[in-house]
Formats: sequence, C-alpha cells, structure tokens
Amino acid sequence: MSLYSRSGRPRPQSGGFELAAWYYMRLSGVALFVLALLHFSVMHFVFDPSQEKAGFIDARWSDVLIRTFDWLFLVIVLSHAFLGIRTVTKDYLRGGRRTLALTALYLLGIVVFVMGTMVVMTANIPSVQ
Repeated sequence: MSLYSRSGRPRPQSGGFELAAWYYMRLSGVALFVLALLHFSVMHFVFDPSQEKAGFIDARWSDVLIRTFDWLFLVIVLSHAFLGIRTVTKDYLRGGRRTLALTALYLLGIVVFVMGTMVVMTANIPSVQ
C-alpha cells in the first residue's frame, strides 16, 4: 500500500486522530458531493425556486426526516470545513500563533455548530405545533 495519495496530502504514518481525520476528509468529501447534488436537485429542479416562500420552508421542515437530513448536512459541512482549516493551520503556523489560531478555530466551530443546531431544531414551524 502506498504511503502517499496520488494527489493531495500524504496519508499520516502514525495512527490515531490524524489518520482518522485523513480518512474522514476523503469520505466526507465524497458524501458532500452526493448530498450537495441531491440538495441542489431537489431545491432547484423538483421545486421551482421562484415559488419558494416561507410557507414552503414551513411545510418542508414539518417533516422530521427533512430536518434530520438538513442537520446532518450541516454537521458534515461544518466538520469537513473546520478539519480542512485545521489542517492548513497546522501546516503553516508554528508555536504560539498556531495554538491561538487553533483555539479560535475550535471555539468558532463550536459556536457555529450550536447556532446551526438551534436554528434547525428549534425553528417554530406553525404546522408542527
């Protein structure tokens, strides 16, 4: 088995979190490609975007399955993005600047995740109540 991918970042030699993150980035990238195409197709080809109003979102989010899909999509996008930014930060920064940048990144990731989860899970949909 080759130690390097054909393109991109080489596979980490040690196991643990770095190897798991390396594999996760590849798998989540493929998953995001499929999920983004599915989301775009449904939202722009199945339904007419010019007809989508607040009532459309109310009706769409009244289904628990759709809310779950949207939340999982949010989780995968955020984790993929923040792991990617973490990788770039670890490649280009050293010392205290790296520690500060990674701390800020982790805090920002947690805040954005909590805010996104609150929006998806607690949106007041009149048809659900």
